[in-house]
Order: sequence, then C-alpha cells, then structure tokens
Amino acid sequence: MRRPRLSVRARLALWHAGVLILIVCLFSAGIFVFVRGSLFAGVDRQLARALETVDWVYHHEPEDIQDLPTESGIRLFRVVAGGKLFYQTESWERAELAQGLPGSAAPESWKSPDGRWYRVQVVTAPGYTIAAAVPEGARRDAIWTLVLILAAGIPLAAALALAGGYFLAGRALAPVGAMADKARRITADCLGERLPVANPQDEFGRLATVFNDTLSRLCDSFERLRRFTADASHELRTPLTAMRSVGEVALQRHLEPGKYREVIGSMLEEVQRLAHLVDSLLVLTRADSGAARTEREVVELSSFAGSVADNLRVLAEEKRQTLEVEPGARVEAACDPGILRLGLMNLLDNAIKFTPPGGAILVRARANGSGESHIEVQDTGPGIAPAHRERIFERFYRGDAGGNGNSPGAGLGLAIARWAVAANGGRIELESEESRGSLFRIVLPTASSGGTATRAPLSATARPG
Repeated sequence: MRRPRLSVRARLALWHAGVLILIVCLFSAGIFVFVRGSLFAGVDRQLARALETVDWVYHHEPEDIQDLPTESGIRLFRVVAGGKLFYQTESWERAELAQGLPGSAAPESWKSPDGRWYRVQVVTAPGYTIAAAVPEGARRDAIWTLVLILAAGIPLAAALALAGGYFLAGRALAPVGAMADKARRITADCLGERLPVANPQDEFGRLATVFNDTLSRLCDSFERLRRFTADASHELRTPLTAMRSVGEVALQRHLEPGKYREVIGSMLEEVQRLAHLVDSLLVLTRADSGAARTEREVVELSSFAGSVADNLRVLAEEKRQTLEVEPGARVEAACDPGILRLGLMNLLDNAIKFTPPGGAILVRARANGSGESHIEVQDTGPGIAPAHRERIFERFYRGDAGGNGNSPGAGLGLAIARWAVAANGGRIELESEESRGSLFRIVLPTASSGGTATRAPLSATARPG
C-alpha cells in the first residue's frame, strides 16, 4: 500500500529541522573536541612542569626532594636512580601508580583500582628515571558535564527547529495558499479574475504573474472563441434563412416553370455562399490544428503571381476592373506554393470585392535587397480607416466598405491570407489611405535564406474567403 506523501509544508519543516540538527550536531562535536583537547593540554602542561621541577631538585638539591609535596604541591611522583628507588611520595604509593607507568615518554591516562583517573608521564635519562602524575577527575567531570548539556540541548534544538520550520514554512507558503484559493474560484465564466501578487519580485510573485499572463491569454482565447462561434452562427444562419424564405414563398404561390428556375437558382446561390463559408471555416480549423507540415520549394514569384491573377481575372472583368501583373526581374522565395497561392488568392479576392467598378488592381513581385522577397497587391479602392487597420485580419471582422455600410464576404479572407503567409515564414504588411486605395505586401524569405517549414499546410484548393 502506497503511503500518502507529506505536504510541502511538512517536508520543508523536516528538511529545515534535519539541516539545523546536523549543524547543531557538528557544532556540538566541534565544541566537545575543542574543550576536551584544551583540558587535556592543560593537564599535560601541568605534568610537564612537575617533571621539570622534580628533575631540577633531583640534580641540584636532592636532599630536599622530600619537601616538594608540601612546598610545591607536587604530590604524585617518584625517582629511580641506578635501578633503585630513590624517592616516591606516599600519594604515589597509595594510588598504586607504579602499575600505570606508560611504556613511552608520552603522557597517558590511567585508571587506578579505586576508580580515579590520572595523567601519567615518565622521563628517562642516563642513570635515572622520573615519573609524575596529575589527577584528571575534575577535568573528566567537566567533560561529562559538557556532554550531558550537549546531549540535552540537541533534542531541544531539534524540537525548536521542527516547530520553527513548520511555522516559517507556513508563512513562506501562505501566498501559494492564497493563489490556490483564488484559482479554485476562477472558472470559464470569470476568467477576468487574477491571482494575488504580494511581491512581484520574489519567486511566488513571478509565478503568480506568469499564471495571470496565462489567464489573460486564456480569457482572450475564450473571448475570441465566443465571438468566433457567434459570428459563425450568424453567417451560417443568414444563407439558411434566405433559402428557407425563398422556398416558403415559392411553395405558397403557383409559379411558372421559369419562375421556379429563378427560385432554385437563388437558393443555389445561397448554397454556394454557404459552401464557401464552410470551406473557409474548414481552412481556419486546419490552420489552428497544425496537423501537417508544409513542403517548401523555390518559387519564382513573378510568374507565380501572374498565374494566380489569371485565375481571378474573370471576377475583375465582371466588375469592369483592370487586373494587371507588373513585369519585373526574377524574384525567388522558399515557400509552399499551394499554401501561398491560397493566401494570394484571398488578397486578390479582397481587392476585387472592395475596389469599385472601373477601378484598377496591380500585382507585382520584387526583392528588397535585404534577404526578403515581396508580392504586392495594390488597389484603387476606398482604403481602410485607421480604426480598422489593426483588426481587419481578425476572423469575421468586416470594416465599413467605403462608408456605405456594406462589407461583402464573410470576413475570413484576410485571416486565411495571414495564416497562409505566416505558414511560409513570412508576414503581411499594410499601407492604406482613405479614398486612395490600399497596398497589401506579402514579405517572404528569399530562396537563399528560406528553410524547412514546420507550420501546418491547408488545402490549396480552398476557395478565397
């Protein structure tokens, strides 16, 4: 059975307590080693001074050596000269220190039969040996007292570290709790809500800022989706309503066969409009899905633009417009010709729709000398007002055509054109003046600077929007 994981607050508290306990343990061990070394160093210095004193008295005033315990306080020593005991104190004999003589000249600790500890050292010289000892009891008691203090302090420090860590973790994670509570209340109906940002400069503040930016993008996406759905429903309902009205009127009257043919023709026009709209929606849906990849190749833009213009020339002739392709030098670009054709067709179709009868449309290809190739579509239409220029590439957005309130089409052509150009690594630029026409410029990388595409292509047979 899988054990439940601890909360972040509990894990932080445990980590905080663990690290602090480790630091306290290392600090305590360092204190113990330092104090113990200092105490035993003091004992060794005292023992060395005692040996020096006994040695000096033995060489200069040997007859006064028995007075050392009372005069200098050196109570534990003995002197052996020529293999015979020269002198030893009563305390030495009583403590039986002869049994604890070290085998080397270094001082050593020894425990007597009565349980007392002594520090013993022997100095050997030609003809004599001096041994001395110093009690260690007070030092060892001090060391054990220190050990008990440290041993009692570590659990207390651990408890305080755990409690303090839990409290501090709660304070540190409080913004996360506030963000979670706020995020729990955010739904699709209130995407305008934002997470609280206590300090934009710290980690949680930056995280909240990123989430707020994400919410802003989601809110914008939902709004565009609602608008797209509403506009699509409206555009689909219009031809259906028209067909229903025409059919109902025709059924209510007895008409001649020619009139019925006119009714059927009118209904077919609405069906064509409906099919056109569905095709455009399908193009945009495929664009959003990104399910396929473009296949780029080197395309000569002048002849390419002329081929696309020839396909739409009949539409211009129906409105008595002139559609010309300006000859120019050879201009090459790396692109997917099927997708680019879709974008250029929609730009030309848009120019034909908004240019008044008798107007002119000019198409030309050129290179700008900075690694980019251009296809320009210039018309003599009414132009685009500044208020509409930022939104004309939005789906279903239709600006006022020349101020007459009649904007033909479904408002999808320029959205498809922008996608088609972007799928080829390019962009569309707009230059327009009211009452003086518009110029749409497709900017593409040249054949030398173009690379493989990664955007999803659309069907090249899709009709203009």
